[in-house]
Amino acid sequence: MKISEELLPFLKLETEKMETISFAKVFPRQIILCTLLLSATSAPASADTTVAPADDKFDPIPVHSIYPPVKRQGSADQALASGHVVNGHYAMAEPAGKPWRIAFLFPHMKDPYWVGCSYGVISEAERLGVAVDIFPADGYSDLIGQLRKMDEAIAAKYDAIVISPISQTANNSSIANARALGIPVFELANDSTSDDLTIKVTTSLIGMGIEATQWIIRDAQQRGLKSINIALLPGPSDAGWVKGEVEGTLDAAHKSAIKVNIVDIKYGDSDRIEQSQLAAQLLAEHGKQLDYVLGCTGCAPAAILPIKETGLSGKIRIVSYDLTHEIADFIRKGEIFASADTKGVSQARVTLNAAVNFLEGRTKKLPHTILVKLGLVDQNNYATYPFDTSIAPEGYTPVLSYAPREVN
Repeated sequence: MKISEELLPFLKLETEKMETISFAKVFPRQIILCTLLLSATSAPASADTTVAPADDKFDPIPVHSIYPPVKRQGSADQALASGHVVNGHYAMAEPAGKPWRIAFLFPHMKDPYWVGCSYGVISEAERLGVAVDIFPADGYSDLIGQLRKMDEAIAAKYDAIVISPISQTANNSSIANARALGIPVFELANDSTSDDLTIKVTTSLIGMGIEATQWIIRDAQQRGLKSINIALLPGPSDAGWVKGEVEGTLDAAHKSAIKVNIVDIKYGDSDRIEQSQLAAQLLAEHGKQLDYVLGCTGCAPAAILPIKETGLSGKIRIVSYDLTHEIADFIRKGEIFASADTKGVSQARVTLNAAVNFLEGRTKKLPHTILVKLGLVDQNNYATYPFDTSIAPEGYTPVLSYAPREVN
């Protein structure tokens, strides 16, 4: 891990202080230190940074393709319940016949999930021979920023736009504006209720909550627990994926063979500082009552330090709603016990392939929604898990743009 030289004196000083100062006094400094470390290691690079070599191929990706009729102004899970579902695999597209320009609008680049999605986008753009630009907003509180970037992408006349909506409903009018101007819009990962999308590519967000919570229930039964108390750190309240994961957790808890008490749900941006503060609040309010904390990709890791420092690591087990490189490493270490996996890299690959196939006129019948099938990883299957379908390679440095070289 390379750390910027100007940070080294600060990091050394803060580390020395942490060895002698109590948790109550040092906690804010620890949060700052973690944030600086993340900034130093995962900040997006400029477009001239060397890109990880693109895969020559990827195996066909297991998916549910959902065809109309589906519920109008519905979620992807409602499409799953109402549409014609075809189980199958999504195979990689042939290279494009021209260097189409495709814009991607991400909520942010502040956690490893979106780094993994950027890897899927950039590596596939290189393989397919198309130009892509990733425009991240500043976080889930920056809806205005994402709407502005959407307007800019429309004005720049991209051949297609892929959006990961910050809001389940508030992005809908801008999606309709793009469609009215003849620009196809695809959805990646985050869900919305727009009826103006060309294709949604996501996963069952309710299924994500169900998978993670069912793992907790099985684990609790193996531990001999007759009832359990769970606290949730699901992420920002208005995001479609958060609504889905919470709904899935509540559904699994309701159907559980043992009593599952959801003692608290604390919503907030997936920013590490905010989630660390929310985790500290959970422990202050509920502390020794808790058996499990279930959190999003930016949320679950933020709970590790507060739980350690309050001496509850032996009692409270952390489980994640989704997988990142960081979370995989914490599972290997035993600091996070399990994670559902929405396969972010695979979602990004499918989305870009679907966009290119559409632009090339290769798609005869468009699905309304493509759901990438979920995975789940814990220490039992860690050694054999296909991480390349889900997360960026070790050491990958994210970039925000790729354009094919001109051939003379």
